Amino acid sequence: MLGTVVNTIAIVAGGLVGVLLKGGLPEKISQSIMQGMGLCIILIGMSGALSGTSYIMEIIFFVVIGTAVGEVIDIEKRLERLGDHLQSKYASEGSTFSKGFVTASLLYCVGAMAIMGALESGLNGNHEILFAKSILDGIISIIFASTLGVGVIFSAVTVFIYEGTITLAAGGLKQLLTDPVVTQMSATGGLLILGLGISMLGNIKLKIGNMLPSVLLPIVYALIKGLVV
Repeated sequence: MLGTVVNTIAIVAGGLVGVLLKGGLPEKISQSIMQGMGLCIILIGMSGALSGTSYIMEIIFFVVIGTAVGEVIDIEKRLERLGDHLQSKYASEGSTFSKGFVTASLLYCVGAMAIMGALESGLNGNHEILFAKSILDGIISIIFASTLGVGVIFSAVTVFIYEGTITLAAGGLKQLLTDPVVTQMSATGGLLILGLGISMLGNIKLKIGNMLPSVLLPIVYALIKGLVV
């Protein structure tokens, strides 16, 4: 769990620095920075998604089924409600708290580094990927919190639960986590990050939260395939 703990601390630390900077940034600059971050997130998502070009049909299947499941559960709405609840306690009405919490939570959790890092940490006790992710997330937290506020800091809780769960469950899933499965998970996560970046750039609202089950479906698919074959 060391890698997860360090990642969580990095997000909180970066977020605190960003909140301190927030008051000194004019709105025009904040909006431009967010658009620039949107472009960078699209690039990160593309690089992750392209790693799964050998599994295009599977990834389409994962996204379609995963999104359907996510819509039934309405994960996006639940995240927003949690963000709104935290906002009512820790931020003023009409702030960007909820948006910062949801956006940062999704960005930090669905990427390849979150999945691979947590798996490496749980399976081999190797925390290097999560340490590297911590540096990136800390920097992103500064930028996000400087524009979206304190909600970004609370996304650290989501990251801790998400990465911690994968780390603790990795040992039990070891036989299922073959190279193709990990690649499919990483590529599907990259596709969701790409969608998140597109949402940040314009008026298109993609329910990335409701697509989250897609990232876990490669494990389910591998399990079913193993039982059938």
